[in-house]
Amino acid sequence: MPELPEVETIKNELLPYVKDRTITEVNLLWEGVVRGTAPDDFRRRLVGQKIVSLARRGKYLIFNLSGPEKLVSHLKLTGSLLAKETGCEPERFARAIICLDNGINLQLRDPRKFARMWLVTDPKLVTGKMGPEPFSAEFSLKWFRENLNHRGTLIKPLLLDQKFIAGIGNMYADEALFASKIHPARPTASLTPDEIKRLYYAIKKVLKKAIGEKGASVQNYYRPSGEKGTAHYEFNVAHRRGENCPVCNRPLGYFKLRGRGTYFCPRCQPEKPK
Repeated sequence: MPELPEVETIKNELLPYVKDRTITEVNLLWEGVVRGTAPDDFRRRLVGQKIVSLARRGKYLIFNLSGPEKLVSHLKLTGSLLAKETGCEPERFARAIICLDNGINLQLRDPRKFARMWLVTDPKLVTGKMGPEPFSAEFSLKWFRENLNHRGTLIKPLLLDQKFIAGIGNMYADEALFASKIHPARPTASLTPDEIKRLYYAIKKVLKKAIGEKGASVQNYYRPSGEKGTAHYEFNVAHRRGENCPVCNRPLGYFKLRGRGTYFCPRCQPEKPK
């Protein structure tokens, strides 16, 4: 699933194609991609709108329009947003095409049909109540420490909870926990002040590095140009099942934690630290 670094990359790289451009046509190749609005109304209300700017909230991409509504998209597990400069020939697995007045057409490509689009006056109607962004002033070490201390849960599931922190997904949670030497199934109450501090800075570092590498193309994620991101080449544990730890050279471990595949190093991230 595209996580914060992937959606941030899409936002940054899509902006030059779409800023101040007017939507001239909307083609829904699979009408199930639209939620909360009848497909015909969705098309009608989008055509003629100018795209003023782009924003990201967690894993959601938000198109700020010249009218009162905003276009919100979530790429879910296998979605990508491609900017095609010539022609309107649909990509394989294209589910929606938004044509602009500069000849660019935005194609929502999604092999598994999980991606969704909404047209709303307030993005919170879609995104709901989300935690702070990892690079925001609200996400301070003090806030992180105070909000971890009273949570009676395990650390990795908490990192994946979008109501706690916005944008962190499975692979970057694994990477941040490895970088901070914390086992994914540790109870939050068991973390020491030093471990909490390490994890706080690891979250920021891991996400910032992945943004610099344009996201991770582990499965179906593509940048707007159609190129892949390279962050996955730098992963230490995520999606490296069967390989050895880059630190201790021992075999990496894998297990399911509340239904989510979890990668870690049993030696560097002991479940019961001494």
